[in-house]
Amino acid sequence: MKFSSLLLILVFVLFSCKTKEKKPFDPKPETQKIEAKNQNEEWEGIMSSIVKIDSYDGSRILESGQGFFVAENLIVTKYSLINQANKVLVSPFDSDKKFTSNKYVAFDRINDLIILQVDSVKRKPIGLFSGTVPNSAKTMYISSASGKTIQLFTGKVLNLATARGTKLYRITNRVRKSTFGMPIFVSNKKAIGIAFSATVNYEMQSFAIPSSFIFGLLQKRNNVAESLESLRSNSNAKVSAENRKIRGLVLETDFGNITIRLFNETPEYRDNFIKLVKEHYYDSLLIHRVIADFGIQSGAADTRYAEKGDLVGYKGPGYTVPAHIVPELFHKRGMIGSPRKPDTRNQRRRSDGSQFYIVSGRKYFDNELNELEEQNDYKFSSIQRQAYKTIGGSPHLDGTYTVFGEVISGMEVVDKIVKVETDREWRPLKDIRLKKITILK
Repeated sequence: MKFSSLLLILVFVLFSCKTKEKKPFDPKPETQKIEAKNQNEEWEGIMSSIVKIDSYDGSRILESGQGFFVAENLIVTKYSLINQANKVLVSPFDSDKKFTSNKYVAFDRINDLIILQVDSVKRKPIGLFSGTVPNSAKTMYISSASGKTIQLFTGKVLNLATARGTKLYRITNRVRKSTFGMPIFVSNKKAIGIAFSATVNYEMQSFAIPSSFIFGLLQKRNNVAESLESLRSNSNAKVSAENRKIRGLVLETDFGNITIRLFNETPEYRDNFIKLVKEHYYDSLLIHRVIADFGIQSGAADTRYAEKGDLVGYKGPGYTVPAHIVPELFHKRGMIGSPRKPDTRNQRRRSDGSQFYIVSGRKYFDNELNELEEQNDYKFSSIQRQAYKTIGGSPHLDGTYTVFGEVISGMEVVDKIVKVETDREWRPLKDIRLKKITILK
């Protein structure tokens, strides 16, 4: 009896020990924090090439984020962190000192990148990953050291997708606002791009702007750095004087060339358009809106990488332009105007910063023009009436949309494009691109 009782007690103790050894379920989230004590040496060199960034307008701080060296005196970061600044203070992760930059050598509005030049400090550049990162590849980023320990955070690549008007890696790493612009690494410690987060489809997601865009920007960089102040100014007296002398611009499309001229009566629109042309902003954008009896529209930043079925036409260069309606410049056939948001969301009728339309229109009768006058509380001049009855246009836009240019030659190309088949959003079923725009001196 004693032996049986002892045996039962022994079994109970053994069972209890095994139960205590069993660990609770741990889901192990995709993004986790690792104290990389044993990896300090291999990450220390990289730490010195990552910087904290504070952008300033004079003494007023604007934005904070991060960036990293891509050449010994060049730092890449997000353009949107810098575009309103005239000075940037950078602080490498391995230093308490702050260094000033007020110059840039290249920027890309559509992909939200800028390369700053820093003359007062040099660092070893971080290697960039070439090619496309496969789905599920492990991703990492590091934060400034806590004591002597480097903080390493891991995640993975979900996919390379079209989002926010460009190609982006969707990643699982959690990216905070204060770390926008930081490098995202893969296992070979090469940067696949710079990180940020944004709300897409009503969900906060993390992204990396691919390193391929950084490679491209490095190749196009200026030999002479320009001031950050120039990013904030649309124009100045010297630039305006030069732009007044420009004879025209050639829009090269998949359907042929369209030559236009810009009006000096709307100088802010002229100078803004030419500035974007010089940046190559319009290169490879879609003619994304085609409407019979109206015309064609292009210049939306979210069309360069758009895929079939994507809703486009909602992304501009990050700013709008004040309305400048000149009564003598009206929407007759061949005129170029600037689209905008509806009055309900845009009481001052500010125009989109980059989009434009070319009017093909149709001819109108007097009774139609009379009805439009009554509906829009707008009076057509005898010159307008004559133009709309003989060559046609889009009179319903007069008085509410800015006209800033006209077609010199190539309206047959516009007419050809207007006839293509479109979807319900007026996007051509077969993509038509604005390949590039060339300035005629």
